Amino acid sequence: MGETGVWTRSTKSTAWRLLVTCWVVYAIHASTDVVREHYPAIALADRFSFRLDEYGGLHPDLFEKPGYGWHIGNNPGISMFAAVPYFLARPGVDAVVGRVQAGRQARGDTIPPTFDSPRTRSAGFYAEAYRRGLDVKLGLASLITQVFFMAPGSALGVVLVFLALRALLASDRQALWLALLYAFGTPVFFRTGFLNHNLMLGHIAFAGFLAVWNPSAHAVPSRVKRSVLAGVAGGAALLFDYSGVVFLLGLFGYLVLKQWREASAPEAIRHGAWYVLGTLPPVLLLWLYQWRAFGNPFLPGQHWMPPVEYSDRGYQGYSLPQLELLASLAFDHRYGLFATAPLLLLAFAAPLFRKSAAWRENAWALAVCLVLFAALWVFFGGSNYTRLQWNTGVRYLTPILPFLFLPAALVLSRLPRGWLLTFAIASVTLNWCMAMNREVFRPLGVLDPVLRVLTGGFQLPVLTTLSRMEQFRPWIGDAVSPLPVFALAAVVLWVIWRKSNQPG
Repeated sequence: MGETGVWTRSTKSTAWRLLVTCWVVYAIHASTDVVREHYPAIALADRFSFRLDEYGGLHPDLFEKPGYGWHIGNNPGISMFAAVPYFLARPGVDAVVGRVQAGRQARGDTIPPTFDSPRTRSAGFYAEAYRRGLDVKLGLASLITQVFFMAPGSALGVVLVFLALRALLASDRQALWLALLYAFGTPVFFRTGFLNHNLMLGHIAFAGFLAVWNPSAHAVPSRVKRSVLAGVAGGAALLFDYSGVVFLLGLFGYLVLKQWREASAPEAIRHGAWYVLGTLPPVLLLWLYQWRAFGNPFLPGQHWMPPVEYSDRGYQGYSLPQLELLASLAFDHRYGLFATAPLLLLAFAAPLFRKSAAWRENAWALAVCLVLFAALWVFFGGSNYTRLQWNTGVRYLTPILPFLFLPAALVLSRLPRGWLLTFAIASVTLNWCMAMNREVFRPLGVLDPVLRVLTGGFQLPVLTTLSRMEQFRPWIGDAVSPLPVFALAAVVLWVIWRKSNQPG
């Protein structure tokens, strides 16, 4: 049984090993998906600019505003962070791209090779990127940002969940196993495969939540510092996406009410002010970006987007919550949160254990997790773009994963071992298959990847992509077995854990 207020040597060792384990597993499941957030990251690393004129027409979410050039409509936070590893790797990327382009020119290669993708848009995108000489650059950018930003970022999020579970359950052993279930038995596994602002937003907001909750009192003993850090996290959530306003306001409310209950009204006001101060750097950065990109610091980028499907409903596609959208967000078989992570339904059974010490001592924190879920669910219940999730899998509610997992873990920790193993095996199987096979989820929805893996064997997205490219088939054929990669990863993980002290 661990002491929740003390990080023992064994706890720190376990946390580090958990971090590296998740990083390795996430990295080998990287995909080659190039998303809209990649373009600002590359432009920022290449020339310290967010203008995307040279990428115009490559992605449907890139648009031009006269006088300001091409940009994307969503917030720039994830691109700013992802630009760092790409900037560091840029000399190597430029050298590889230069050598490939020189070889193509020498051979007179002008016709794009066949890319046998089941997605028509993907094949068209590859052909156009090849013609522009951007295919290798974009492919390397997707791998670099996943392996050196998304993978370690999500791994750090898993460690934060581990520390929160340790405080909730007062057991390092339970916290470790449940943190691994969070890492590989929820859509965190699937969403970490490519640059994704929704997931990173959730982990950053969760860090702010921990700063307010303060389950390990010795980590940041200063209440002022914790209030400022929570504010930075809330502001950063908004910098990543406007749905971050749910966490920006939610963390503020949690902080003020907690200080009011535990100290006094003046303390609540004082710490609320420190929180607001912490939000200013990321919020001001967002306003600066919007001013430079669109000429107005306060209107969102979506305001300037040309009309697209569903944008005629409400304000640029956002309207009052609709029951149809709320139901789809939760249970649609292609992207519903509880279709991809059924075990999270257990979170709503957590109040049944209100007589337990874990609930009594952490009731406010667990209640806040449920309230934040409700708020985010209602927020996206008004987004008509929810209907487009069918081709991306679970997306909009991804930020709530670490929050909803906490109360679910309280229930999981009290289930009979047989039921717990059943939930764990089913959840890991589903989400691992989604991480291995990332095709459009239809007609069976989230069960499609499971069926493809069961009938086609283990897969890795990068190997699948290479096997579909005409120029690589003479060397690798129509399919590449991922088993050697899995075996190498297994050896690495065995080395990491072989001398591990058993957590208490």
